[in-house]
Amino acid sequence: MENNGGPSSEAQIEVSADVSRRSNSELKKLRVFQVYKRRWFVLLVLCLLNCSNATIWLTFAPVADQSAEYLNVSLEDINWLSLVYMVVAIPLSFGTTWMLDTFGLRITLILGSWLNMFGALLRYLGTLPGESFTVRYIVVMSGQTLGALAQPLIIFTPTKLAALWFPDHQRATANTIASMSNPLGVLLANIMSPVMAETSARIPTLLLAYAIPACIICFLATVGIRSSAPPTPPSASAELSTSEPFVQGIKLLLKNKAYLVLLLCFGSGIAVFTCFSTLLEQILCVQGYTNDFAGLCGALFIVFGVVGAGVLGLYVDKTKKFTEATKINMSLTALACIAFSVVSQMREQKAAVAAVCSLFGFFGFSIYPVAMELSVECSYPVGEATSAGLIFISGQIQSVLYIILLQALTNRIADSPLSTCGDAVLSWRVPMLVMAGLCSLFTCCFVIFFHTRYRRLEAEEAATYGTKQSNVSTAAEHAPAVET
Repeated sequence: MENNGGPSSEAQIEVSADVSRRSNSELKKLRVFQVYKRRWFVLLVLCLLNCSNATIWLTFAPVADQSAEYLNVSLEDINWLSLVYMVVAIPLSFGTTWMLDTFGLRITLILGSWLNMFGALLRYLGTLPGESFTVRYIVVMSGQTLGALAQPLIIFTPTKLAALWFPDHQRATANTIASMSNPLGVLLANIMSPVMAETSARIPTLLLAYAIPACIICFLATVGIRSSAPPTPPSASAELSTSEPFVQGIKLLLKNKAYLVLLLCFGSGIAVFTCFSTLLEQILCVQGYTNDFAGLCGALFIVFGVVGAGVLGLYVDKTKKFTEATKINMSLTALACIAFSVVSQMREQKAAVAAVCSLFGFFGFSIYPVAMELSVECSYPVGEATSAGLIFISGQIQSVLYIILLQALTNRIADSPLSTCGDAVLSWRVPMLVMAGLCSLFTCCFVIFFHTRYRRLEAEEAATYGTKQSNVSTAAEHAPAVET
């Protein structure tokens, strides 16, 4: 028997309307949040650019003696070819964060690629015949300075790129890949420079070898990167990544207690790693370890660090446990730092020193991309370049202070028969204990005082599903966006 207009018919109409609304909602979600295959090309260009800039930065450090002979300057002058990067980065970084959040990813990357290319070409032009030694060094230093100007434009972009082009279940992985291309460039420079410049006469060939890839990468960036963001965003937060103006974003960060704890504690971690990389050879030579062995330890430090970053990045992308992963790895890094301060003062312990350096890199390097993602999560809706850039600035400033402090705490040793350091033999026992103490202190502060909500993930939950969930660890379980 038919029931025209009865309760059963009305219920069927309501159910049909509800199903239709849900279907439309799903279709809208698929239409609004999409990812594009060309995001991998943009990521590739950034990785190549980051790697190239790192090789230009440390071109002369592994061949300091040959470079000093070719340019007819002192070793201290050669050291300034690398230190200029740190000197330029600190004041320029504030302008870079503003530029990246204001003008966008495309302009920033293209400008960085052109500065990187001009710097590499200028260095090579400084080695052409006919130039006096004084002019040659000035020209090479000018090229290094252009490369230093490009560094903040490049090194601040991984977090921004991940936010604009990648969905939430790929952001940490993309950030990891882009961030770890810089230490890979450092490793490449330490391998290529000694091989290609065995004598001072080979320095021009070395500079040409670094200039050619810089030109190719500049072409790829200029022609291949056509927009700062994809036509449709990969996530709800991507549309609002620059919602806060630069000055307002700074004010919000200064009021954010969780961010300030991360700024201080993780900045200290960056400083410890800078000290380790800078002083490793000087620390080990006192106990009779050769430069080749110190180079091996530095290579293990980087290689295991890249592996650790890859593993942790994939884990965090799936679980969204940014805070837990950062706290655990910082604690393990502090233990590795303590172990290094002990074994580095022992003689004939190559296996122990190499193992500790590997663990130090594995746990420590892996924190960097995750902590940068965590800085965005705890400070949203502040722009990604601002939140991540200030942490980099904090690390640079603390690096300078730490290096000055540790060098001031050294004292000359009267007699050290096994030393391979040359005439000046310094004791690093006290500085290493101080470094381990600082690392442990700031790790404890972070573990105890850092607590935050994941603001960006919560905003994405609210925008996508219409509810604001406090527990965002389930975000990784959602279906991935459609790829076009």
